[in-house]
Amino acid sequence: MTSQNNPMLAKVRAILAKAEDPAASPAESEAYFAKAAALMAKYGIEETMLAAAKALPAKPTSRLIKIEGTYAKDRQQLLNHVAVALGASTVLTKVRDETTDKVVSAVDIFAYESDLDRIELLYTSLMLQAFNGMRHVRPLPGESTTSYRKTWLSGFATAVYHRLKKAEEDAQSSYEESTGTSTALVLADRKTLIEVERGRKYKKLRKTPKRKLTGSGWGAGSAAGQRADLGGNRLAETRRPALVG
Repeated sequence: MTSQNNPMLAKVRAILAKAEDPAASPAESEAYFAKAAALMAKYGIEETMLAAAKALPAKPTSRLIKIEGTYAKDRQQLLNHVAVALGASTVLTKVRDETTDKVVSAVDIFAYESDLDRIELLYTSLMLQAFNGMRHVRPLPGESTTSYRKTWLSGFATAVYHRLKKAEEDAQSSYEESTGTSTALVLADRKTLIEVERGRKYKKLRKTPKRKLTGSGWGAGSAAGQRADLGGNRLAETRRPALVG
């Protein structure tokens, strides 16, 4: 089920559209994204525990997402960070694009269907937010714009990863407090099944080499990622009707 026919994901998509708007201030984007991420995390853990309680025959699967546009490795890194933060397992790979007949970067994501939808929705929004933000920053005099932007995007992706992890952990804790039910065993079992599915499809994998980036944009990118905050505490401070859950 995608965001087009899932009421919750459609609601999140509408909120994320406000965060993506280039006209939105950093504070507004932060508040919109915080609300969307909190809803997403809550939806994710509730779907997980509902499936476990009803012993539904859900199984992990994979979704291959091709990377399009400039800064392919940086887009790939962001998608990988989002996926891993939301409990998925990934394989960074290359595939042939049937339209252009060119070899392009891709991420093969292993997770449950509801989480795959969350991952793709968040990645699409974050990529737009990242490129909106990157257009407003400038490298040091004499510094390569490309090098600066690559480190900026790396800082952004790292900050977003930690924020998403925190949102997921907060949603799990909130669920446990409200229901008295531990999520640990269910999540561990799902993780094991996800790894089995990845191992079934990819028999041999090698570790991705660490990227060597030389630009000075990491700090500014990290700060921008922090502004795409995933905590909901500051939402109480905004009175915009669009943010009411």
